[in-house]
Amino acid sequence: MKESRSEDSALYYVMGASGAGKDSLMRFVRQRCAGTPLMFAHRYITRPAEAGGEDHVAVSIEAFNRLRDAGAFALHWSAHGLHYGVGIEIEHWLAAGLKVVLNGSREHLPQASARFPRLRPIMIEVSPERLGERLRARGRESDAEVLARIDRGYRLPPPIHPHLCVVRNDDELELAGEALLNVITGHRTT
Repeated sequence: MKESRSEDSALYYVMGASGAGKDSLMRFVRQRCAGTPLMFAHRYITRPAEAGGEDHVAVSIEAFNRLRDAGAFALHWSAHGLHYGVGIEIEHWLAAGLKVVLNGSREHLPQASARFPRLRPIMIEVSPERLGERLRARGRESDAEVLARIDRGYRLPPPIHPHLCVVRNDDELELAGEALLNVITGHRTT
């Protein structure tokens, strides 16, 4: 399916280190945009639903592979020992002229950009100290795993894209939430 050429259609690809606050910021935007034609893609993840974090579709590795092989994903990647997929419905939403927001992967940005040329990447940045606090607070990883996540996040080269926006999320959620909302609604301030 081809991407829509509607001026309103856009794929907002939100990325950042695990713990940067992407899910919280996307919830903020979702609440402020209730009733508007803004769609939020769910991710299929090989992580139990009760693990916390984002609202996702929990699938086994076998189910994930079957969905991938059947062409059910518009995008898919692996990170942190997990598999992530975004359903093909985003292509239909874009073709209908809708704006779509998804939680993406920094490492997968080149592939996502190739598949969706009108992609608008948004990098959520946070200091290493604040990131460590957030990762420890969610309680999913040991201290060694938290340190490894922080190290990995800062070893990755920064994303490069002509339309890249950066939103800082070190302070109050509302500040970064408003910045993200402004980028998505077209009132770019970052």
